[in-house]
Amino acid sequence: MGKLLRRRHSREFKVQILRELDSGRSIVELCREHSLHESLISKWRRQYEKNPGGAFTGNIDRNAARVEELEKLVGQLYAENDFLKRALEALKKRDVGRRDR
Repeated sequence: MGKLLRRRHSREFKVQILRELDSGRSIVELCREHSLHESLISKWRRQYEKNPGGAFTGNIDRNAARVEELEKLVGQLYAENDFLKRALEALKKRDVGRRDR
């Protein structure tokens, strides 16, 4: 038996389902139409009622934090690389001056 893949639903899709539910359509009807489980729609409804603005953000916040962390690291590495290049150039100039003597 094959491994089932998890479907991922966008925030827009979830909000659309909840709007249809609020407009009078039944959970059973929506589940059949979109191949969803009743408990999933109920879970989405609870999440949305608890925090409408922040519901269904998923990994976006974690990904944004990770990107920010990596950008900071790239900046640090760039600064270190620039420092080392300058130090190497200074050492080369100093070494060339000693050879000329």
